[in-house]
Amino acid sequence: MPRRFIKRLLPHHSKIKEHKYLQHLGEHLHDPNLWHINRHSFSKAVAVGLFIMYVPIPFQMLIAAAVAIWLRVNLPISITLVWISNPFTMPPMFYAAYKIGAWVMGVPPQDIKFEITWEWLTQSLSGVMEPFLLGCFLAASTFSILGYFAAQLFWRIMTVHNWRKRKKSN
Repeated sequence: MPRRFIKRLLPHHSKIKEHKYLQHLGEHLHDPNLWHINRHSFSKAVAVGLFIMYVPIPFQMLIAAAVAIWLRVNLPISITLVWISNPFTMPPMFYAAYKIGAWVMGVPPQDIKFEITWEWLTQSLSGVMEPFLLGCFLAASTFSILGYFAAQLFWRIMTVHNWRKRKKSN
């Protein structure tokens, strides 16, 4: 089953519960639903992780953890998937989100010349913020929905494959 494969990749929940920086979460980390891997917890965790990866703020892992705890879905999978958006992938992801948002709003995309100054940041982003945030929301929603159904399909295919494999061996 996919459960065994996924469990091999993830850290054991006791190590995470005992981590010194996570002690303040107390009993919330002891909820078995946060660590259990089944079709539903896996699919929902994929959706959470893929949605939060498009939230354009720092500390996405903390947000993914909070949402996973709130929705009681698999915590490690939710947090791991957030890392799809990293310093290397963020620029193309967020640029595509901006282009999508501008297209949906019917606004022509602006050519932006990047500078590392506070003045540039406040002046340049004010004109592109609305299409950017709309694009991020649309991309997050699309990827989380597609990810949810892809995870459901993956789990189903693997389960049927294992059933057939077991049937042939008997």
